[in-house]
Amino acid sequence: MIKLEHLVKQYQNQRALDDVSVTFEDNQSTVIVGPSGSGKSTLLRTIDLLTHPDSGTMQIDDITVDFTKEISRKTVRAIRRKSGMVFQNWNLFPHLTVLQNITEAPRTVLKQSKAAAESRAYELLQSVGLAEYAAQYPTQLSGGQQQRISICRALAMGPEFLLLDEPTSALDPELETQVLRILEEIAAKGQAMVVVTHNMEFARLVADKIVFVEDGQVLFAGPVTEFFTTENQRIQNFLAGLSLA
Repeated sequence: MIKLEHLVKQYQNQRALDDVSVTFEDNQSTVIVGPSGSGKSTLLRTIDLLTHPDSGTMQIDDITVDFTKEISRKTVRAIRRKSGMVFQNWNLFPHLTVLQNITEAPRTVLKQSKAAAESRAYELLQSVGLAEYAAQYPTQLSGGQQQRISICRALAMGPEFLLLDEPTSALDPELETQVLRILEEIAAKGQAMVVVTHNMEFARLVADKIVFVEDGQVLFAGPVTEFFTTENQRIQNFLAGLSLA
């Protein structure tokens, strides 16, 4: 479980996080939604310590982080062992093959043997329909394929939580659908995920919980069914603004 309490993050004249408290449960998929610039990505990146709030605390299992104090490298490593981050633009190493991209961290960080790391990599590649691309380089793949490889790379570390920041924003609709279907399958297997996305159909299908953020504040955090049927006028307006009907 990830528990964030009273997070505050100020960027010059903008308060990206304004006394945010929210919990992400084990074995659940949580989707973070809200208008652009609302603080969604800042909240997500805090979990992996890519962003350091000015104050507040974070607890993941038995690890507690107080953001008013210096965070040790040991704590950073321990937190990042529990989470795997997938970015908007995949960030694969261009000089490494697909297989090497996936096995690099398990071999160097987890000290897995080459055989064990490659066995797991092929298993993951098979699950996303890309096993035959193991020897190719990222530049030889489409954006959708590269994003699926990025997801495999994150999962190869065995994270408790898979964190995804707008994972399909750089893809065209067809490739977006391919990646979202993969994430749906991963969620169905019980992998805990926290996803920032604008895709409400994906949120409706996959999320156990929705967190709605606006102006750095959490205005809703609850079951997906309650989110889409809420009488909260702001959320109703947000959803209406995403529909052509």
